[in-house]
Amino acid sequence: MAEKHYRSLIKATSWRILGTLDTIVISFLITGQIKMAVSIGAVELFTKISLFYLHERLWNRISLGRYAPPSQDYQI
Repeated sequence: MAEKHYRSLIKATSWRILGTLDTIVISFLITGQIKMAVSIGAVELFTKISLFYLHERLWNRISLGRYAPPSQDYQI
């Protein structure tokens, strides 16, 4: 089963938004500076979207753990 490229991009983006919010919160807790936390989160957002997208596309080429669902033919 294959996925279209836009699906991988949407999945990567939605995951990174959640991950970036986490990074901003952690950065703020460590630095105490919201400007620094948002800056760290912004850089991390773009680098990790790209990495996730590439990772996802590579995994689409690997058949490990994939199978074709059985057909819905009914025998009478």
